[in-house]
Amino acid sequence: MASDSNMDREIILADFQACTGIDNIAEAITLLELNNWDLVAAINGVIPQENGILQSNFSSEASQANTFGPHSQAAAETAAVPPASSSSSSSSPSSSAFCPVLPSRHIVERQSRMLNFRVEYRQRTVEVVVEEGSAVGEIKQILETELQVPVSKMQLKGWKSGDVSDSTVLRSLHLPKNNSLYVLTPDIAPSASTSQNSVLQESLNQNFLLVINHREAQRDYSLNFPGSRTIQEMTLAASGISYPCHHLSVCRRSSPANNQEPTEECADVHMVSDSEGDDFEDASEFGVDESEMFGMGSSTGCRKAPMMPENSENEGDALLHFTAEFSTRYGECHPVFFIGSLEAAAQEAFYGKARDRKLLAIYLHNDESVLSNVFCSQMMCAESIVSYLSQNFIAWAWDVTREANKARLLTMCTRHFGSVVAQTIRTYKTDQFPLLLIVMGKRTSNEVLNVIQGNTTVDELMMRLMGAMEIFTAQQQEDIKDEDEREAREMVKREQDEAYQLSLEADRKKREAQEREQAEQLRLQQIQKEADDEKEAIRLSLEHALPPEPAEEGGELISKLRIRTPSGEFLVRRFLGSTKLQVLFDFVASKGYPLDDFKLLTTFPRRNITQLDPDSSLLEAKLFPQETLFLEAKE
Repeated sequence: MASDSNMDREIILADFQACTGIDNIAEAITLLELNNWDLVAAINGVIPQENGILQSNFSSEASQANTFGPHSQAAAETAAVPPASSSSSSSSPSSSAFCPVLPSRHIVERQSRMLNFRVEYRQRTVEVVVEEGSAVGEIKQILETELQVPVSKMQLKGWKSGDVSDSTVLRSLHLPKNNSLYVLTPDIAPSASTSQNSVLQESLNQNFLLVINHREAQRDYSLNFPGSRTIQEMTLAASGISYPCHHLSVCRRSSPANNQEPTEECADVHMVSDSEGDDFEDASEFGVDESEMFGMGSSTGCRKAPMMPENSENEGDALLHFTAEFSTRYGECHPVFFIGSLEAAAQEAFYGKARDRKLLAIYLHNDESVLSNVFCSQMMCAESIVSYLSQNFIAWAWDVTREANKARLLTMCTRHFGSVVAQTIRTYKTDQFPLLLIVMGKRTSNEVLNVIQGNTTVDELMMRLMGAMEIFTAQQQEDIKDEDEREAREMVKREQDEAYQLSLEADRKKREAQEREQAEQLRLQQIQKEADDEKEAIRLSLEHALPPEPAEEGGELISKLRIRTPSGEFLVRRFLGSTKLQVLFDFVASKGYPLDDFKLLTTFPRRNITQLDPDSSLLEAKLFPQETLFLEAKE
């Protein structure tokens, strides 16, 4: 069902364009949507009939049944559609050169469509309402009554289709309901001088629209200036140009033959007003060459300072001079030009983080082009353009007026963008400058997306800048994605490297701890060994110093002692009763139980022998004739 509906709308759209002659599809769709896709209602809204109105309460079958072609011209004339619309082409096969015609029963009487006109003349505004069937002359008659201006001296301007005659019927102009016109009276001088001063004072606060036709480029430029803007010493308000709009044309003219060669080339521009008898027939009447109005120098007049000095060694200094001169000529509202070399500007634009990258806008200025002043003042200084460039571009500028500077630019472009770009710049003529190159940085090379010439408008410039931004944004999103993936991989690698390094560090610390522990163990073992060796040496010395064990059957008093060690073993030895306790202590120490670590005790009663005088004898210590002792480690 959706496809059928779309097909029906395509047929209706084709029929509507064929009937009305409207080629703009967007405009046709808008008009149809305003009438809920009612074909006849939409046609009546654009081309209402002189003696009736088409009714919309008929089926699509009736619409298709009542079509006509070139063979039914008479039927087309009786229908409420102009015959010229039958020659319009349509993309729909079923409606090519056809338009619906309804039976006479569908036509009812109605009033003609009324049109509103807002007409301005000098400081006055007149509202005029007339029927669509009226002629242009009727509007002039109404204005004659309101403005007290004879019709013969009145020029009614502002028609979208150009100048029209008094006999032209308004319906044939296909005008909207509300329209704006203005009256010119070049043959009527302003009133008294006092009135002139007041009018002039008011005009200073008004805006003048200069529509300038560049004949060579075949383009129109609309320049808005306040009435206080001067042409040399004279303001626009006092120059006598038409308000609110004045048409001019500009073209080159050959300079008179001169035997002397001029020191510098210059462009002589001839400017002609569209109004016969207008005081602004030629700008030279005010003592100013038209070329000065458009920023063009004259070999005989006062020349402007060059935008950039010739053969400047430092590119940064040249850009500072360019920026200062640009501000002097066109005001402070202009793009912020990058101060530095083209290489540095490309580095700034292309080689940062993907999210921070921008397009590079290279502005190439040429003072010898008639378009330079208009492009700079109206395009490059437009707030919308300045804002858009500042947010999305790195702007870099260069002046190619001098051949030396142009050659230097071509060398730079060849080095950074390749010979193709340099050759492209060479192909542009002086009249096609200024140029705005839009450059996008890519992985392997830089690409020139667009070359915008000086013969453009603000809207066209903005559209082309936005088109370049769409291409750049798509590429930037891919670069951001690739960069994020690369950073993610690098982060994983860094984390792995960090984990590996931490592991190595932990292993190193563990190994060092083990080595320290082993070294400590070796040190303690060495100390212990030394202590053991020392003890062993002491033990051996004590063992060698002991008196021999007396025989059991000797004539002297013998004391037999049994000593139990902490391990449960018994040490048994005979001593003379007169033997001192120190000998007993040495015997125990020789067996590995020094008295510094052990104490020698009797069983019952419990006595600590080590606390007795070592010089007393065994008899004195009552360790005779035999005694059982035990060793106990000291606490």
